[in-house]
Amino acid sequence: MKWPSFNSYSEGAQRECRHTVVELKRGYEQVFTVTEFYDGPRQGIANFRGQPHFYDCLFDEAKGDYSNRFRLTPIPVRIFEVAMEDWAIWERWQSAYHAGKTTLEFHPALPEDRARHNEIQAVLDSALKTDEETCTIQAGLFEVLESVSRSLQVEWTKPTE
Repeated sequence: MKWPSFNSYSEGAQRECRHTVVELKRGYEQVFTVTEFYDGPRQGIANFRGQPHFYDCLFDEAKGDYSNRFRLTPIPVRIFEVAMEDWAIWERWQSAYHAGKTTLEFHPALPEDRARHNEIQAVLDSALKTDEETCTIQAGLFEVLESVSRSLQVEWTKPTE
């Protein structure tokens, strides 16, 4: 299946995602969300070969630490759109938090967004999972694009053994 470019996704997803205006370094892909972070991005959504994928970092049992390897699973367009809506909800909370207008008590959604966030989260919890049958494993190097908004880009490469 050929994935539509990000520009053909819903107008709402485009409007809410500020990452679309950032220029990527050559060979890098767009990171849309980071839903787990521990010393670096561990889960979220990023492009791989220009198509949205769920990324999930592999834990290296021998080293007792996260590796730079990620399982990448393609996601349907509708799931991507819903995830972008939820990311916009989180970005509104984050902006309000840094402006002193909300507290950690309401993380990750403002009160007016809470019901919608809960609806979306139920969908994403079941949809954003690694599919062992369709995933590919790649080494990921994440870099910050903009220090103000903390936009990220990622370079996917074939992992070395």
